[in-house]
Amino acid sequence: MTDIRDDVREGFAALYGYEPSGIWSAPGRVNLIGEHTDYNEGFVLPLAINRRTVLALGLREDRIARVASAFADEVVEIDLAELSPERLSGWAAYPLGVAWALGERGADLAAVPGFDIFIESDVPVGAGLSSSAAIESAVAIALNDVWQLGLDRSTLALVGQLAENKVVGAPTGIMDQSASLLGRKDSAVFLDCRTLDAQIIDLGFEAAGLVLLIIDTGVSHSHATGGYAERRASCELGARELGVSALRDVSVDDLPRAREVLDDVTFRRVRHVVTENQRVLDTVRTLREQGAGAIGDLLDASHVSMRDDFEISVAELDLAVETAQSNGALGARMTGGGFGGAAIALIRAEDLSRLQVAIDGAFAEHGYGRPDTFVVTAAQGASREP
Repeated sequence: MTDIRDDVREGFAALYGYEPSGIWSAPGRVNLIGEHTDYNEGFVLPLAINRRTVLALGLREDRIARVASAFADEVVEIDLAELSPERLSGWAAYPLGVAWALGERGADLAAVPGFDIFIESDVPVGAGLSSSAAIESAVAIALNDVWQLGLDRSTLALVGQLAENKVVGAPTGIMDQSASLLGRKDSAVFLDCRTLDAQIIDLGFEAAGLVLLIIDTGVSHSHATGGYAERRASCELGARELGVSALRDVSVDDLPRAREVLDDVTFRRVRHVVTENQRVLDTVRTLREQGAGAIGDLLDASHVSMRDDFEISVAELDLAVETAQSNGALGARMTGGGFGGAAIALIRAEDLSRLQVAIDGAFAEHGYGRPDTFVVTAAQGASREP
């Protein structure tokens, strides 16, 4: 982390020729459980992770915004007066989309100064760990500070979501930005995506001798492409057919009626969301009453539901989960929007090395590229860095 701060400060000065006003950072996130429930106004249980996007920002005396990063060659420049979803594209849509969204949320873009930003990150891209929300949250908290907007973190999460939905074009919910902004060390964020009420839930992994392993399959995905949008449309269709405003209002007890009303595919999409909401509630209760060692079956059931009912897994994710389950993991599931990305495995620390070797062997045996496996811990949310 210290190295990234130094690198981003030096990168900013080398590119723009002056020292930045400050350094801000925001973490990626992993979702412990609660997939595709957020845009259905349901429940999620993510945690911010110890992989972060770091940016240096300097204010300008004009109204020009410039953004650059260590992972792209070009510097993108635009006048604040010209910010609009139609004018923004590529990777720069994430940071500049936040500036536009702040304007939509009440910032007077005619009265604030321009800025220069330089970004670096160690959040893996395309792994389902919300590298995009880490950028959005870091930019949101930085501009909130330097523009003296006084917006709270729940509002900044909505700003990031607006940028992702309207500028990037990905129909995601509020979970990723909320986790990145609200995360706490050694804790998960229990978020009600309808009310935006958030509770911090102690995880107790370390005390239980457990670690959370990320298995990045290397299969890239993009939320702005068809699969994610198609699943969301199915959920909205299911809600309309069942006469509710969102699938949050459908309970497990309602599923027999839903089976009679809906076509098979729509029913299975609905069943995933409804049962996943219940699994989030059950996981929170289990963490509180029995501790982290007792949530494994819920993680396993979540993966089966995503694989069979929501149909968003891929062969590499299924292999990662199955290998974890047969090599000591208490529970495992794919995480993120699906169609690639990463799986998670909750495992005793002493069994970690054996599992990592087994994962590498299984992927090699099936002719897949070697996955990237690493442990994450629950980290603090977005902040200004010293």
